[in-house]
Amino acid sequence: MDIELRGAAAAQGWPAPACRCASCNRLRAAGVRYEPFDAAIDGVALDGLPRTDVPGGYEVRGPGGGFALVASGPGAEPEPPPGTEYEAVLLDLAGSPEHLGRLRSAGAVTDGTQVVAVHVDHRLPSPSELERRLAFWTRPRPGPFRTLLLGGGRSGKSAEAELRLAAYPDVLYVATGPAPGDDPEWAERVAAHRLRRPAWWRTAETTDLPGVLGSATGAVLVDGVGTWLAAAMDETGAWDDPSRVLPRLDDLVSAWRGTAARVVAVSDEVGLSLVPATPSGRAFRDLLGLANQRLAAESEEAALVVAGRVAELG
Repeated sequence: MDIELRGAAAAQGWPAPACRCASCNRLRAAGVRYEPFDAAIDGVALDGLPRTDVPGGYEVRGPGGGFALVASGPGAEPEPPPGTEYEAVLLDLAGSPEHLGRLRSAGAVTDGTQVVAVHVDHRLPSPSELERRLAFWTRPRPGPFRTLLLGGGRSGKSAEAELRLAAYPDVLYVATGPAPGDDPEWAERVAAHRLRRPAWWRTAETTDLPGVLGSATGAVLVDGVGTWLAAAMDETGAWDDPSRVLPRLDDLVSAWRGTAARVVAVSDEVGLSLVPATPSGRAFRDLLGLANQRLAAESEEAALVVAGRVAELG
């Protein structure tokens, strides 16, 4: 199935006329413009192909018999009939990359399906950022493969972790933090994370990370290493004697090294925070720094997230 993109942008194009956002200005300054979405399949324009409407888009049959699913516009999430499998899907990945994961989980998108991003616009910072994300979404890596994402508080590291796994058909989200209890601020944070995650992801609330990593085979998102360490220190009484938690850290690193899963883990970069005023705080900082170093040494990828922007670490 030969897909020719004659334009890939939303209806106004990218950059949008008179728009002063950084994304549009960046393209304008570079003399780059993406025309509104238009495509041909096997040399025939989409408008000239047999079409069947589905919620959020339509299906088309190419002259060579290939079957494709097309999103109708920005924000649209086309829903195929049950049991349908496509040779190609043209989707709004800028707005709904997780929809690709849902199509994969339903069997509509397979390893042989062409995945094309359409309706692109200034919801993306730049074309290079689109290419970076497409590498995660169109060619999801199987396990074993480990990524450690580091960042300060509110840096965007959790959102980056979710973005990297958005297009996987099945993701286990491992929440290592405590239950909200009577803390309304913590409950609000937990609720925001839940709303941001795709509804079909599975969730495990546990501090047994070695057990999860030892048994998982699909995609796993761990959020995060710092809350796991705090729980491990509680359980081992390590606040007064940090050495007590080291066997737990050894177990985690061993499981991280031996996992068969595709794992993305989030952790706090302790070098970005103030020096703790208490001995227990300094012990936690030192142990988390050690954990980050040991996990990074056993990771195929590591990255630092600052203000929502990502710097890959060699």
